[in-house]
Amino acid sequence: MSQAPPVTFKLLRPDAVAPRYMSEHAAGLDLAAALDGPVTLAPGARAAIGTGLAMALPPGFEGQVRPRSGLAARHGLTVVNAPGTIDADYRGECIVLLVNLGQEPVTIEPGQRIAQLVIAPVVQAVVPVADELPATGRGAGGFGSTGR
Repeated sequence: MSQAPPVTFKLLRPDAVAPRYMSEHAAGLDLAAALDGPVTLAPGARAAIGTGLAMALPPGFEGQVRPRSGLAARHGLTVVNAPGTIDADYRGECIVLLVNLGQEPVTIEPGQRIAQLVIAPVVQAVVPVADELPATGRGAGGFGSTGR
C-alpha cells in the first residue's frame, strides 16, 4: 500500500467540523455543512454550501468532492458537478454544490454531513496538437458503438 499523502486542513469558522474517515477502510473523508442556520432546497434547487474548511493538498494530488450515498438514496440530494475537483494550489473554502433531485424539499442543518472528499493522485498530460491521430479499430464510433 502506498504512503498516505499529508493533507492539512484549516478551520475557517469556529463551528467547522474537521473531516474524518467514518470507517477503517472508507475512501472518503466526510464533509459537514458550516452554516449560520438551516438551508432548505426545493426540488430542483441548487445551493453552494460552505464547509468552513480550507486545505493544503500536496502537489500531484486532488480532492474529489462526491455525493454521500445515503443522502442520494433517501432524498435525491447529490453534488451538481460530481465529482467536484479541488486542485492542489487552491487555498480557499471548500464549497459543496448540492442539488435536490428528489420530489420533496430537503433541509440541510449546520454540522450535517453533506458530501465526501476523496484524495486522489493526478497526472498532468503532455498535450501535443497533431493534424492526424493514430488509427484504432473503433475509430470515431461514439456512444454505444462497442455493443450494448
